[in-house]
Amino acid sequence: MEHSSSLLHSRNNNKKVIIGNDNMNTKIGALPTHRYIWIDSEYTHEKPIGPVEAMWVGLTSIPSRAWGINVILRDGGALYRNIPPNAVRFKEQALENWRIEESQLWDCYSYNFSILQNPILQGLPITAKIGPNTYKGKYLFSTTHLNDGWSDSPDQDKEFIFAQLDNGRLTIQPTNRITFIDNSYTLPTLPKLKLQDTIYSCEN
Repeated sequence: MEHSSSLLHSRNNNKKVIIGNDNMNTKIGALPTHRYIWIDSEYTHEKPIGPVEAMWVGLTSIPSRAWGINVILRDGGALYRNIPPNAVRFKEQALENWRIEESQLWDCYSYNFSILQNPILQGLPITAKIGPNTYKGKYLFSTTHLNDGWSDSPDQDKEFIFAQLDNGRLTIQPTNRITFIDNSYTLPTLPKLKLQDTIYSCEN
């Protein structure tokens, strides 16, 4: 049964085959691809035992909170939800004492969001400006909120870029804190850019 006009279909022997669907999530959503990570067990275990292995499978978005990281713990297979992003490690020996303010700049501001793993940007090296420091890493995927007043305002709308840093930690930054490195195209000098604060319409 077709539920959305934006579904793409192909026809094969007069049968309708769904090959895509809408990418809007309400409160929880699946990652584009699962990722094997470690989690600081102080956020999950009654008796912390250091970093523990997990499979990152999803996200939770609740307004005025950091993104929730949803994982399957390797030991026992529990689905553990809403782990803060500063608890994520991409290697067991990651940088210690990673603060939540370093892992994410802005809280979520809607229950509704979409997730995109841009195939053009996938795996590209990035630099992230976090406070006074600059970190190197790589692009993972992006999210954006939907159906809220901020998303309709160009100077408030945000795309959250999830990046795996070389220090083994996760950071989630808006586009004005991330630059992409493509040695075959991008140049190292970044000009001073103005804030996008204009609404454009071809009919007005």
